[in-house]
Amino acid sequence: MRPAPRRIIARAHRRRTRPHERALRRITAADRALFARVARMRSGPLDRVLLPVTRAADHSKLWMALAAALAIAGGRREQRAAIRGIGSVGATSLLVNQVVKRAVRRPRPELRNVPAARRLRAQPLTTSFPSGHAASAAAFAAGAGSELPAARTPLGALAAAVGFSRTYVGVHYPLDVLVGAAAGAAVGLASRLQWPLLPAEIEECRPTSEPVRLDPRPDGEGVAIVVNAGAGNGVSGPDLADLRERLPRARIEEVTDPDGLPAALAEAAREAEVLGICGGDGSTVTAVETALECGLPLLLLPAGTLNHLGRDLRVESADDAIDALARGDAVSIDIGEIDGRPFINTASFGAYTRMLEIRGGLEKRIGRWPAHLAAVVLAAFRAEPLRLLLDGERRTAWMVFIGNGRHEPRGFAPSWRPELDDGMLDVRVLGGERPFARTRLLVSVLAGRLTRCAAYEQRCVGSLEVETGREAMSLARDGDGFEGSGDFHVGKLRRALTVYAPVSGAEANGDR
Repeated sequence: MRPAPRRIIARAHRRRTRPHERALRRITAADRALFARVARMRSGPLDRVLLPVTRAADHSKLWMALAAALAIAGGRREQRAAIRGIGSVGATSLLVNQVVKRAVRRPRPELRNVPAARRLRAQPLTTSFPSGHAASAAAFAAGAGSELPAARTPLGALAAAVGFSRTYVGVHYPLDVLVGAAAGAAVGLASRLQWPLLPAEIEECRPTSEPVRLDPRPDGEGVAIVVNAGAGNGVSGPDLADLRERLPRARIEEVTDPDGLPAALAEAAREAEVLGICGGDGSTVTAVETALECGLPLLLLPAGTLNHLGRDLRVESADDAIDALARGDAVSIDIGEIDGRPFINTASFGAYTRMLEIRGGLEKRIGRWPAHLAAVVLAAFRAEPLRLLLDGERRTAWMVFIGNGRHEPRGFAPSWRPELDDGMLDVRVLGGERPFARTRLLVSVLAGRLTRCAAYEQRCVGSLEVETGREAMSLARDGDGFEGSGDFHVGKLRRALTVYAPVSGAEANGDR
């Protein structure tokens, strides 16, 4: 008996269809069947949970709110988690929405089987594959969770809820959600290549080799504190009323005009035994100059946006500083000098100073962080390489970074210092001698492999002599630019400043 014509046609069609095409059809059929099954689900509790969740995730509002909460109310790790999470969301959104969606162009699912009560008021107009919401959710969970292990489970559960909600409301097939989540998680985890994680044991390490014992001042006697009212975000800094209540014998002055900060610090230091500063790194470096001139120990109450020195001292908040003051716990730290001016964290020249100039012009118009990102990109293309002598060696460099003490990790994003009294300058040079040096550096930074780029050099030295042959040039210290000499010296003041800071281990329990 001869096969029916329909069977013959089907066999011929299967022979002409490639195996991967048949597999794709099976996956698509299973994907549609699973979507139909979810569409038939009826659950009041799920409606009450998933509909608000999916709306909160629109335009990444949920993740921006979480990042803001972490950055404002959290410590060092929480702020790093916020930056890593939002950075991962931004990179993932660009990849998914501008590349993959445009390439695949899968239509959105049919809504006829989805209950009208749980459909979105405004249906998305973009293509379906992959899910941008699921991708952003997974990116934030993977990025922020990398820095905060304790938050991985709740962040993962929230990301899963956002992903499932997109199928539940009928705007994505399950495969769209799975692929989007996989892409987002991959970007979040890949952020470690650009910006390595903070070591788990960093809080347990002492910031200097030798602690210093000072007189305990639990009520603030002999302490003069200047508060920069314009520093930070207005939320994370100490409350003045609480500060006066905790240190009733301290002299506390608030400065509203940043230009008046040096004079206020100089006045406070005249009759003080301890000089205090409440502000960020910019305020702190001004206070350091005054403390060095007057030979006073410094009380640092971190209230800025980044507070690099406070973090490296393990002074995460005003509470840490006040507790150290009450116990008399302190450390002596190195201070860097560039062209005769002190710096507490980093100094630089070259493309970085160009970036500061561009950022200053954009900041008032578009905000600090958008201006910073735009300035980095523009400076990379506008800056010209410098021809100079570094310790007598002729070089061509796009940028020279100088850290006060050895910084970790190596490469593009130094984030912490193991010690604040090691006597070293961490010098990192982005060289311009090799062909296509700018392109090589940009590609290496984007790939997270800067340390393997031939145009990158890093070394630790005790001092650095710089000669450019110019009368003057733009220099930077601790994120602020200034006009310096064309030829200048970069050096160290060993253990020049005493700062109140908590000590670790047995010492914190009185076993000094």
